[in-house]
Amino acid sequence: MNNQMATEMNQPQPVSAEDGSLFCQEVRRRVAEVVVGQDSVVERILIALLTGGHLMLQGVPGLAKTLLVNAVAKAIDLQFSRIQFTIDMLPSDVVGAEVLDQRSGEFRVRKGPVFANLLLADEINRAAPKAQSAMLEAMQERKVTIGGAAFKLPTPFLVIATQNPVEQSGTFELPEAQLDRFMLYHRLDYPSSDQEQDIVRRQLAMGLSKGDDGGAVPKTAFDMIVDEPCATIADLVLAMETVQKVHVSEVFLQHCVDLARRTRESKLLDFGCSPRASIALANASRARAFLHGRDYVIPEDMFELAEDIVLHRIRLTYEAAAEGHTGREILEELLSDLS
Repeated sequence: MNNQMATEMNQPQPVSAEDGSLFCQEVRRRVAEVVVGQDSVVERILIALLTGGHLMLQGVPGLAKTLLVNAVAKAIDLQFSRIQFTIDMLPSDVVGAEVLDQRSGEFRVRKGPVFANLLLADEINRAAPKAQSAMLEAMQERKVTIGGAAFKLPTPFLVIATQNPVEQSGTFELPEAQLDRFMLYHRLDYPSSDQEQDIVRRQLAMGLSKGDDGGAVPKTAFDMIVDEPCATIADLVLAMETVQKVHVSEVFLQHCVDLARRTRESKLLDFGCSPRASIALANASRARAFLHGRDYVIPEDMFELAEDIVLHRIRLTYEAAAEGHTGREILEELLSDLS
């Protein structure tokens, strides 16, 4: 009996909504030591991690997109990889390739940077369509094909891609099929005046990083990232299990489906959301409820996340765009009809 009790005590126990919220608060606290503000972005990253969805971040350079993702990866002890997409990038630069071993005369597989828990696809719209398509199988099926053989990707696996909305020279618009695979599409805003002053103040106080050769360079925010994680993948998995138990009522589920269907019926839109949007609304709302310490979803969860889930999945008609309509305006009207 004692041995059985000891075994049970050593087994990982599912975390409650409160415990999981504390886990996420600790991750947020660690990220806040490096990044000022951007709380909504951190929440979206956590929602993506907890639901296994992918995330697109759109913002001008200098808003700490790369820094944020790096800090979250280090906080949870995730294997992190980064790809800087360029126009001359090949699919093999993403997934890997077969390489000839000169000594043995045999081909061996060299795995690409996609084999990571958290993959940052920086400026993904700068890649040519062939390189972009190499991401599709990985994002949807969690596996890649190299030399005719299939290789599973690590678990968890999350793609966080970035886009610069300003520079369009030398870029390729992502096809709707690939955009639809991003569960969330979040648009970053500039920091407030107080936050920007805090950013400058922190930078001025960082000092120098001295090298072994006697030289020195000014420190950056990346030097402030602590290598020691505050959580583990096991903690993340337990939190994911708790998210699966968050209650979604039939009424809430119907609202998710109704919102997606109304985008398809709108005369102002060329096309609306696929069923992926309904699934994303329900799953992301469960994760947000969990992050806020609840074991049930409320309408606020859907209304808060609708813009990130819906806008990149719809396209206005030419006439609607010419008349000055916007996707955000149409979404607000659809949401008001649900409330």
